[in-house]
Amino acid sequence: MENLIGLLRVRVKRGVNLAVRDVRSSDPYAVVKIGKQKLKTRFIRKDVNPEWNEDLTLSIMDPNVPIKLIVYDHDTFSKDDKMGDAEFEIISFMEAMKMNLEGLPSGTIVKRILPSRQNCLAEESCISWTGGKVVQDMILRLRNVECGEVEIQLHWIDVPGSKSI
Repeated sequence: MENLIGLLRVRVKRGVNLAVRDVRSSDPYAVVKIGKQKLKTRFIRKDVNPEWNEDLTLSIMDPNVPIKLIVYDHDTFSKDDKMGDAEFEIISFMEAMKMNLEGLPSGTIVKRILPSRQNCLAEESCISWTGGKVVQDMILRLRNVECGEVEIQLHWIDVPGSKSI
């Protein structure tokens, strides 16, 4: 772990209008992956608008590597069905971390990232200085599926002794 820059806390807030994979609904859970790390939320029974509100913490070695989010439908007797995926970058978030934001009022928006063909954003993503921390809110549009979005929020956790940003 000598290249650890720090920890990224990905709060997987909720899914919106996720695809139906069982008869009338789905039992969705989200997986967040970077490199060999893979973390997942609990699954929520029969809900295409699940509220997870779970924090998944990834060790970040290289901020240039995109993070992948995949939503699955939990099935008891068969392989879990994939319900779409998205990728997000943390480069802008890391750049905001380097700025000197001390003294700014809480809630100040530092940077806005617009949806484009190059990203999976469903709408504008804001990086803000909130409560003495840099926070980024994102709504990711899932790819390879007929519908669905996942709302996430990024926070940074400094690790004592890690290479600073």
